[in-house]
Amino acid sequence: MDILIGTFTMRPYVFAFFAAFLLACVPHVGWRRTLSFTVVGYLIAFASEWLSINTGFPYGWYYYIETTRNQELWVAGVPFFDSLSYVFLSYCSYTTALFILSPLKSWRWNFATLETRRIRSSCSALILGAFLQTFLDIVIDPVALQGRRWFLGQIYGYRETGLHFGVPLSNYGGWLLTSLLLVGAFQLIDARRLAEAPKGVFNLPFRSLLGPVLYLSVLLFNWGVTLWIGEQFMALTGILMYTLPIMMATILALRRVNRYSREELGEHVQDYPWSPVANSGRKV
Repeated sequence: MDILIGTFTMRPYVFAFFAAFLLACVPHVGWRRTLSFTVVGYLIAFASEWLSINTGFPYGWYYYIETTRNQELWVAGVPFFDSLSYVFLSYCSYTTALFILSPLKSWRWNFATLETRRIRSSCSALILGAFLQTFLDIVIDPVALQGRRWFLGQIYGYRETGLHFGVPLSNYGGWLLTSLLLVGAFQLIDARRLAEAPKGVFNLPFRSLLGPVLYLSVLLFNWGVTLWIGEQFMALTGILMYTLPIMMATILALRRVNRYSREELGEHVQDYPWSPVANSGRKV
């Protein structure tokens, strides 16, 4: 019981992000698919970490320091919260990719991406989502490696000092591979066509923005921690890396709002008749 309580109390920020993931994902795809992806995503992430600490693949050789083993849940040498975090990182990256790739509709006090089954299952969403998740780790891993200087704690290290603030480049290659598997798993879980709305799906206002907002929240949290521990140059490199992509995504989104075609709107409503767009009027 102490370990169970410690798992939550030692990592409240992780479970806050996970709660935000549930808030975004359940209205999006329903309880069953959310639960399925949580389990499958956790197992993929855990397998990738377990393999890497034992074989060096896919992230390169690294190790966990079991200083909190008696305070929070660990599974076969891997902290539970660490593998769980892949789930919400993958979902928010994938939905950010959908936001970038889909037509956009705004009306009254609501907003929606006109995503379709074709867009959700596309290679474009798979590849873009995987790269967005990998880019997140380029910001996360350097500051996580400095965990002794903040409330994360020093829980892991690399056998050899890497080029990117101590992180080896192999780590990012491993993240890209794992992210492809995670986003691909979500696409497969989401692929089955249903005649009616999955249980848990409901018209939460601005639901389509929750995933991208979660993505930005993870970024801001890690930039904030990086600045808090005094690593201004580390924070600046991450901010500069994201400045142009965020500006481009924002400008292109503003140019795409309510500029969809009748065919794009029709395909969205046909694929997801329970979408709030279906009741908002079909005027283009």
